[in-house]
Amino acid sequence: MNVVIASGKGGTGKTTLATNLASYLALNHKVVLSDLDVEEPNSALFVKGELQQQTDKFKMIPKWTGECTECGICQDVCAYNAIMQLGKHIILHAQLCHSCYACSELCPIDALPMEAVQMGIMNEAKTPVMDFIESRLNIGEEQAVPLIKETSRYVRDNFPDPVIKIFDAPPGTSCPVIEAVKTADYVILVTEPTPFGLHDMSLMVGVVRDMEKPFGVVINRYGIGNDDVLDYCKREGIEVIARIPNQRQIAETYSRGELLFEKFPDVKSALEQIEQHLFTLNREVVS
Repeated sequence: MNVVIASGKGGTGKTTLATNLASYLALNHKVVLSDLDVEEPNSALFVKGELQQQTDKFKMIPKWTGECTECGICQDVCAYNAIMQLGKHIILHAQLCHSCYACSELCPIDALPMEAVQMGIMNEAKTPVMDFIESRLNIGEEQAVPLIKETSRYVRDNFPDPVIKIFDAPPGTSCPVIEAVKTADYVILVTEPTPFGLHDMSLMVGVVRDMEKPFGVVINRYGIGNDDVLDYCKREGIEVIARIPNQRQIAETYSRGELLFEKFPDVKSALEQIEQHLFTLNREVVS
């Protein structure tokens, strides 16, 4: 089962839930945790593992050979304005390129061959109870989607079922999140009971509904703010799977990079509810 932990807003507790849920489930099941927030991964702060391997990750970018027939095809077919033709000169904006190969394949004189350019690294580690995959985008790289796609593919190909795969998604509702959610069997939306939390969660609800992904909500820092999130979920028919209470001791423990369920019964109870919910869904799908 592929479970993606997402939210429309940063700082709601995606990594808190992802690392604790994965570590808790790994006590009794085979689990892989993957941090797909490649621009700022931090799951490794809470999941201490031994590095097994580090792999450079590449994307394909066209490289101009210096020849040009002035046909203008490359500029015309590029949907992202990554290529500009100025007379017999071609200007490439590599950061805009989406590696679609159109310019390279359609150039009549093969003047734009694709070449591999490093975009980041992927780390594979083992903890005493589970496998952990983390990718990091190179500083200055503007596109997270290719690295997220490569990381998701690696987890899918190298950890076949039956394995529970927990993915810590990027924040927001933009392209990186869409890529992270693509292969999800179930999406857990983490929110907080505040106006900002509700607003951004409602945006993410629209995303997962458009993608036709089953989902539920976990309310983090429950006890602050108001009941607007609960009222919204009730109106929209969205199941609230669990609530993690707002406690100063929880925040202090988290700030030290420690897991929560081992020390706080309320957090462990919330994870038990999530586990029961996920396995109930899985049995329904299988049957």
